[in-house]
Amino acid sequence: MDTNQAVPVEVALLELMKKTGYSMMQENGQRKYGPPPGWDGPPPPRGSEVFVGKIPRDMYEDELVPVFEKAGYIYTFRLMMEFSGENRGYAFRERGEMAQKAIHMLDNYEIRPGKYIGVCVSLDNCRLFVGSLPKDKNKEEIMEEMKKVTEGVVDVIVYPSATDKNRNRGFAFVEYESHKAAAMARRKLIPESLQLWGLNIQVDWAEPEKDVDEETMQRVRVLYVRNLMLSTSEETLQEAFSCVRPGSVERVKKLTDYAFVHYRSRQDALDALRLMNGTLIDGALVTVSLAKPAAGRDGGGATWRHGGGGGNRGYNENNKLKCTLEAHKANITLHTRIHYINIKRKEEIEIPETRVRRVMRHHTNSRTVIQITRKCTTLALQSWSSISK
Repeated sequence: MDTNQAVPVEVALLELMKKTGYSMMQENGQRKYGPPPGWDGPPPPRGSEVFVGKIPRDMYEDELVPVFEKAGYIYTFRLMMEFSGENRGYAFRERGEMAQKAIHMLDNYEIRPGKYIGVCVSLDNCRLFVGSLPKDKNKEEIMEEMKKVTEGVVDVIVYPSATDKNRNRGFAFVEYESHKAAAMARRKLIPESLQLWGLNIQVDWAEPEKDVDEETMQRVRVLYVRNLMLSTSEETLQEAFSCVRPGSVERVKKLTDYAFVHYRSRQDALDALRLMNGTLIDGALVTVSLAKPAAGRDGGGATWRHGGGGGNRGYNENNKLKCTLEAHKANITLHTRIHYINIKRKEEIEIPETRVRRVMRHHTNSRTVIQITRKCTTLALQSWSSISK
């Protein structure tokens, strides 16, 4: 941006601050407008922020703020900036009201002639995936170690091995008090020189779980059961989860060490959730929660998804296991071996869970790259699909 253009923009920003009383500060590659003057309450809850994309690079807060004020007051507006002074084409707007109003009003909004912005919910991710951990470490040990090397740790999620419940699966999800704390921790942990228990760990953002609206969740009558023994049968689960009353369970679908239990009524599902969560089945302490319907399904549909913050593994009645890739890159955690078919060469390739680091989907050429850990090799498969076993 040249000097002649910088002066009027600077003046316009000063006029905006004078008019609204908001402050503006730039740090860490972003310029933050807000909070409102005299604000003495808590910040808006998680889920109140929207992501704004495709912003013209020479457009700034003096033009953007009035547009977004149409959808309600602004708590903060964060514009990502280049060193040159231009914006990076995207921003985050935090608001007190529901984010859906801004999305409805301003997604695909023509902000300049022929220039349309995109607005969607910002996933306020506070969770990191930490892989290549020693499998003999428990939750308390991992949390203690993570607190030594990072700040703001509030929880650690560790899943037992499918074959040995006394060992973990070699990874954990670490929850931080804020997105900023998680981002700072990720920045510190990314260098491969940092080790935990003498091992080079792998760190990345956990794949956020997609929110399901409250109205849909109120209709759910399917339970998601995890941490099962591999030997536990569907018949055993049918009997155990019929504790509410005989005939309450419609059907059970078990996949490796987790299962979906379908009830005939929502009340039966809620009663079973209360009774069965934290109980022992075949010697394994199980966790039970309401299953989240996949996109486009209601509470009684056939497609369900689950996750612990690090995966896009989905369940469908017609495919026992499938991997859904969203956007250009999706980090996944596989809890079982997964088979892929190379349609072009008619080959079937089996990839163990411990070797998968991430999956990248290139929409432009329909090419999927599966990055494998340890030997750092890469498999490039053309036109792949998962298969049922």
